[in-house]
Amino acid sequence: MEVVNENSAMLSNFEVYGLLTDIQAGRGQNKPNKHQQQLATITYETIKYLETKPCKHQSEESITEFMKELQSFNLTKAEKVQILNLCPTTAVEIQLIIEESEERLTEEQIYKLLDIIVKYNPTEADQEEDNSAEMDSSND
Repeated sequence: MEVVNENSAMLSNFEVYGLLTDIQAGRGQNKPNKHQQQLATITYETIKYLETKPCKHQSEESITEFMKELQSFNLTKAEKVQILNLCPTTAVEIQLIIEESEERLTEEQIYKLLDIIVKYNPTEADQEEDNSAEMDSSND
């Protein structure tokens, strides 16, 4: 087997999550064969995994704004996607993602990058607070 185009497109976890949930929602019309059952299992397990990641709380708008803010850092597309997918929370994690980060970014830039990540990728605790606040206001 020959790889024709090894990297035709890089997808974020958000894009993969959306694609797989669409695939999962479109199933159930016909009786599945053995290969479709295996695909269903892989799809289910991948969705289950991605639901524990930041992509579950991201939106197209927040990702677009996030990528715009990352433009000033002169990062490669792969580095931007990795940052989006992993949402690093420490300077060390950023240094592991960005190749030659010591030469390319100052300490101040790294902390600015961390602030941007927090701004566009709320933690699960933040999401739960927002959801409970919405429920409280709807009950009033």
